Formats: sequence, C-alpha cells, structure tokens
Amino acid sequence: MTGSATESVPAEKSSNNPLEQFVLLAKTAKGAAALELIKQAMETPGVNVFGELLDMPNIKELEVGPHVEYWNTLNIFAYGTYKDYLDNKDKLLELTPAQKKKLQHLTIVTLAEKSKCIPYSVLLEELDIKNVRDLEDLIIEAVYADIIHGKLDQKNSQLEVDYAGLGRDVRPGETGAVVHTLAAWGETCDAVLACIKKQVIEANTEKHNATQHKEKVQQSIFSMRKSILSQVQEADIAGGSSAGGSESSREAVSIPPDSKKKQQKGKGLRGSGTANAQNGSMK
Repeated sequence: MTGSATESVPAEKSSNNPLEQFVLLAKTAKGAAALELIKQAMETPGVNVFGELLDMPNIKELEVGPHVEYWNTLNIFAYGTYKDYLDNKDKLLELTPAQKKKLQHLTIVTLAEKSKCIPYSVLLEELDIKNVRDLEDLIIEAVYADIIHGKLDQKNSQLEVDYAGLGRDVRPGETGAVVHTLAAWGETCDAVLACIKKQVIEANTEKHNATQHKEKVQQSIFSMRKSILSQVQEADIAGGSSAGGSESSREAVSIPPDSKKKQQKGKGLRGSGTANAQNGSMK
C-alpha cells in the first residue's frame, strides 16, 4: 500500500527532497500505513533528516500507544547515535542491515561535529564494530555516499574529517544554543566585514595620495621642461643677434671687389706714366 502511494508522488519533487514524499504521505497515512512509512523513511537512501516527519500529526500520534517503539526509533534516527540505540534496544525496533548502516553513518556525522580527528578506538566503540577492516569499509561507504568528506589516517589510526556532507536534526530544546552560535557567528562576520571596510578605506586613501603625488611630480617635471625650453630659446635668439652684428661690421670695413680693381688700374697707369717720363729724359 505504501509502495503504491509513494509511486504517486511526482519524481521531480522526490528527487529534489527525498524526505518530501514521506511528509506528503504522512498527511493521510494512519495505522499500519504510518508504521510502514516510518520503516521506509529510516531505510531509504538519501533521507537523513527526520524532524519534519516527526512533526506530522499522524506520526506524533504514535508517541503514546502500542506502537511507541516506532516513534522512539525514529527519534533515534533524528537525534541519536548507534550507541544510543544499543543502550535502549529493548524499547526500539529491530533494525534491518540497511537501517543499521544508515544509523552508523549518522553517528559518524555526529562525532565529526565534535572533532575533526576521530580515533579508530572511539569509532569502534560508538559503532559497535569489532575490527578495523570493517570500520574502514563503513567509512569508505560514507565518503562515497557524500555523507562525510575526509580521509583515513591509517598510520595514526584515526579518521580525519574535512567536513560533513549533511547536517542532522536539532532537538527542539537545543534551538537556543543554535541561535546563540549563529548570533556569535554573525557578530564575527560583522567584525571581519568592518575590518575589511577599514582596509578598503585606507587603501583608497593611499591610492588617492599616491595619485596626487604623481600629478604634482608630473606637473613639476612639465614646469622644469618648459623653463629649460624657454631658456634655450632665449639663448638662441641672443646668439643669433650677436652673430648678425659682427657680420655687418665686417661688411662695412671690407673693400668691395670693384674698388680693388680700380686701385689696381690706377697703380698701373701711374706705373706706365713714370716709365714714359724716364724714357723721355733718356732721350
């Protein structure tokens, strides 16, 4: 009956949230159907939180009555560990192999919330496993199922957890502690954000000062270049005027070529006249 009801839930919804199909069915499931629903939820892969299912009225009815062991077992899956199950086994359901393995995986998640390096000795005791080989196989399955992320440190006989791939349900009485933790985390984030803002302001101020300094240096260089260029131009003008004056003086003093020719001709005439006079006297 439960199987056919489960098939009626759209595949799109169940794939997005594996627990959703059980919550929807719990709205109408009563009696034997509700009991079977709990057993399937504890066994179905991917269903690792159960608080929403526990809140359904038809499931809460099982808290008292002849089927209280179903309610108690579902609570263990929601909040407890495999060791909790063993300590209260006489009040709980007998687990199938798949249910047992899931509860052991959830137990590893709980231990990972307390410590990132979990000794094999602790895991062997909490999971009631007799040898290390079986323990490592269980951990490897949890890693492949994306329940935890980490590695086996066989040299130091411990599990090193990077982070858990899922979170567990929070007991109703523990919500205050969660709120306090989140508030402290929020305050830390605010402090970090304020520090970042301060650093951004300081960086912008330094950038502004550096830009102004660069502009002043460039302006100074431009002024110096302009001054040097002006001085060079003035020197060129002064040098050109002096050179022009010297050439004019030289031109005024120098004798033109035509005058030189006339002087040479005069000398020739005077020379010829003297010669003729000398010839006349001789005669």
